[in-house]
Amino acid sequence: MQIEKTVDRDSEQKLYVQIYTIFKAKIESGEWYCGVRLPSEDELCRAYNVSKATIRIAIAELVRDGYLRRQQGKGTFVTRSIAHSGMTMRTRLTEDMFGEGVKTRKELMEKGIKEPTEKIKRYLKVEGDFYRVLCKRVVEDEPAYLEESFIPEALFPGIEREDLCSTSFYDLIQEKTLRRISKVLQTIEVTEITGDAAHILEVKEGSPGLLLHRLLIGSDGIPIAYTSLIGSGVKYKIQTEFERIK
Repeated sequence: MQIEKTVDRDSEQKLYVQIYTIFKAKIESGEWYCGVRLPSEDELCRAYNVSKATIRIAIAELVRDGYLRRQQGKGTFVTRSIAHSGMTMRTRLTEDMFGEGVKTRKELMEKGIKEPTEKIKRYLKVEGDFYRVLCKRVVEDEPAYLEESFIPEALFPGIEREDLCSTSFYDLIQEKTLRRISKVLQTIEVTEITGDAAHILEVKEGSPGLLLHRLLIGSDGIPIAYTSLIGSGVKYKIQTEFERIK
């Protein structure tokens, strides 16, 4: 591997960000191609004249973004050489989905360790403890929908200390977890609102509603978290955006 010393110590940009950018450019250009093993931390430290902490932070971010993978006892390897291209789809329930000037808020109903259903376990494909978050979205003082999310506890250390109402679950995962979201699989079906959901949403038992399933997936293809939303279809809309990124 050819390595150049291109860190600018006069720059206001932090050293680990510069190292991240340098390594990412090498990967995306194909200079560091898929499957190749990176030099050792000691070699990288000498090559760029930075500390091990700087190298480790940069590599950790590249692992999180799906460019690198660590293999115990063997080293760190490039997992993709070319940046994703084409169209990306953003599928989010937006804050303005209820129209301009509408007063909305999200209320936390329950949170904590809870066993998900077997169906959700099959979605997430992992074992261990799961952290569950149940929130209610209120629009003009009327309940609009329920949002229930499950994430393996090991992926989100400290989730119990987070403000789960002021920030979207999607954004919290992107900012705070050990992995980042690369893809979202989403399905929508017509359902009946029953049981606790009907009581919380203040609708009649068996009222028609929309049920949205959202699976958040990392760059390695492994699911990160699962979210379901259920509510009356007349109270909100789902907005989908397509954006060319390359």
